[in-house]
Amino acid sequence: MPRTVSPTRRHTGRSRRFRIAAGFVVLASLGGYLTVQYITGSKVSEACTVESADGSAGKGRTYRMSPQQASNAATISAVGISRGMPERAVTIALATALQESGLRNIDHGDRDSLGLFQQRPSQGWGTEKQILDPVYSAGEFYRHLAEVPGYSRLPLTVAAQRVQRSGFPQAYAKHEPDAALLAAALTGRTPAALNCTPPRATAARADAAKVRAELVRTFGKDVLPTKKPSPQDGAGAAGAPATSAVSVPVRAARAGGGVDSARRGWELAHWAVAQSEVLHLDEVAYAGRVWKAGSGWRTEGTESGTTEVRMRLAR
Repeated sequence: MPRTVSPTRRHTGRSRRFRIAAGFVVLASLGGYLTVQYITGSKVSEACTVESADGSAGKGRTYRMSPQQASNAATISAVGISRGMPERAVTIALATALQESGLRNIDHGDRDSLGLFQQRPSQGWGTEKQILDPVYSAGEFYRHLAEVPGYSRLPLTVAAQRVQRSGFPQAYAKHEPDAALLAAALTGRTPAALNCTPPRATAARADAAKVRAELVRTFGKDVLPTKKPSPQDGAGAAGAPATSAVSVPVRAARAGGGVDSARRGWELAHWAVAQSEVLHLDEVAYAGRVWKAGSGWRTEGTESGTTEVRMRLAR
């Protein structure tokens, strides 16, 4: 005689199978997340450092990162400030990228997640190519953040989660101190706080036109004068090699209102140091301070030169 299974037992069996299946889904998601974190958290050559204002006295915080991470962090900051976002927004964005990708522009992640913020093409964040462009992905993060009411007054984890919809929302909190340190330097509030020692592993030729193009792409077209650049500003005559420097004027206003010109200058100077490996810059000068690849910042005998940031290309 066939064995009769009670409805209650059948229901219990289905519930058990459902819980097991759900458990496998959670484990798979966690495995993908941990894989990304393991890969992005792997040991790198830490050739860049950011120090707090009292770091020289040995009392401040220090954050170390690779030139690639510094470049991405500087891009995130520049895009935010150029959009008129406050320093708090930059801190939120940097903490998010530290958690999601370790400030690396990775082409993989959980499901179809990509890039600095692990944005998903399937969720309307853009195409794969767009998301893997740090300028675009940072812009999209800030666009969504700006739509969060009162985001600057929210706890960082809450603000970031309103944008990201992460399965691990509390994970952003541990990155807030480092993100705040980075933001203070990259928005120009802490002078001469970022130092990089680019490895110069490649023999690629420095190109002033590339430097200018990247400035405009990151900060917007108003970052450079509208007049045609002179030979002293990195553009050589036809058939002649370009000169070795690019000058960027320091203006006291940006999108979103007036800004202290000195802070604007340090924002540009730190951006140049962070991009020194990518753009092959050997020297950055502003406000009587000069950064030199391999030796860091030094003070010159004058406080002149606050109207422009001078970037000298490697030869």
